[in-house]
Amino acid sequence: MRSKLQSPRIALALAGGGPMGAIYEIGALCALDEALEGLDFNRLHHYVGVSAGAFIAAALANGMTPRQLCASFIEASGDPADVFDPAWLLVPAYGEIARRAASAPVLAASALWRGVLGRRSLAHSLERLGRCLPTGLFSSEPVELRLAKAFSRPGRTNDFRQLAARLTLVATDLDSGDAAPFGQPGWDQVPISRAVRASCALPGLFPPVEIDGRHYVDGALKKTLHASVALEDGADLLLCLNPLVPFNATGRDAAAGAAPQRIAEAGMPTVLSQTLRCMIHSRMELGMKHYERAYPGSDIVLVEPDGHDAELYLANTFSYSRRAQLAEHAYQQTRAWLRSQRDALAPRLERHGIVLRSARLDAPRRLITPRPPTRIGRAVASLHDALDELGCALEAA
Repeated sequence: MRSKLQSPRIALALAGGGPMGAIYEIGALCALDEALEGLDFNRLHHYVGVSAGAFIAAALANGMTPRQLCASFIEASGDPADVFDPAWLLVPAYGEIARRAASAPVLAASALWRGVLGRRSLAHSLERLGRCLPTGLFSSEPVELRLAKAFSRPGRTNDFRQLAARLTLVATDLDSGDAAPFGQPGWDQVPISRAVRASCALPGLFPPVEIDGRHYVDGALKKTLHASVALEDGADLLLCLNPLVPFNATGRDAAAGAAPQRIAEAGMPTVLSQTLRCMIHSRMELGMKHYERAYPGSDIVLVEPDGHDAELYLANTFSYSRRAQLAEHAYQQTRAWLRSQRDALAPRLERHGIVLRSARLDAPRRLITPRPPTRIGRAVASLHDALDELGCALEAA
């Protein structure tokens, strides 16, 4: 049992979910950051990130606050060196495509030889042509280069071993199927930026990332959260964020335009999205039950979207066109969840020195964007902030 004089070990585990998952996690983190007094998201004991969550975890461990992440990733504002351009994810993998295309003539001739002269079946001969197909359509190298530059600025580091906190970014070894916990002993010599790239390498979209002669892809192929890494490290409180949940369309009014009453009516993309979400979430639910049994001394808090909320579900998982609106939605949804769970959540958090700021949670006009652009808007926002701070002070008194 940890002594009351010792600071609690608080960890954060972030799941994947593509760009939409990152947008949700940033909005949720901004809500949690302002609502939880006694919790500093840049001074946690351990960060665990998978896929898109690896990007967020690495930034937090390097001192970027949730609000700074919102400015750089959602609003494209703040320090120009930290601004994340979505166009970086859409650069074609020219090298991979060219290398595969160069092998096409030889493979085609081989397939012809085997099919015609070797008397093999046409289907068997055409299998060899599959090697001509690129393993990914887009290059993730621009993201790695930008992250390496951002993490090399004063006060930050691109070296796991130089971080004040523990950071684990999980990828999957493509050849063995094993989890690769970059940042753990024996895995910490890899630059953080490259580990992020490996953890985010979703097969089909991005080519596998080669590190020390091995190829790595998205860490979510193995597990959804990989939260056991932090629990085995002795986390007293583990906060988990999972952006992808199955959508519950039952009981909704399709005429209202919010969502179809039946998933199948929306076509193949929606069916595939729901299928993926069900598989990922069922696997995570089993993992959470295991964590509760295996680590009874740790408090585990899971934050995820409401399954009945169509706003996040109907958004394109890889879309940036509405990222400000969706981040605001995630922010407000998380605030609503905190209010609904206040009675059950407050005592669990208080055991670790964290207090819910009820005055801020109950403030009706709080937005994820700190200041409206107009002079009058800024004055009104300042007044609301002052009233919120007064409410917090009175509540503490």
